[in-house]
Amino acid sequence: MDNRDYLIELRDSTGMTRREFCEYFEIPYRTLQDWELGNRKMPEYLFRLMEYKIKMEGLTKRKDSSSKDEVK
Repeated sequence: MDNRDYLIELRDSTGMTRREFCEYFEIPYRTLQDWELGNRKMPEYLFRLMEYKIKMEGLTKRKDSSSKDEVK
């Protein structure tokens, strides 16, 4: 898995849209879009910083949370 895939997975883990993710990290929308599409390569150190901030601020959404809301 390359940085592009890791970035998409990281953003998905927060439950944020591209726009929300950009606003949170103060990254231009077009830059994030280019990173996710593979048009530009994201610096490795920046990925690690984002990952750390998300972890420390508890922004990761639980994957099983949707199953609790199911109607019986």
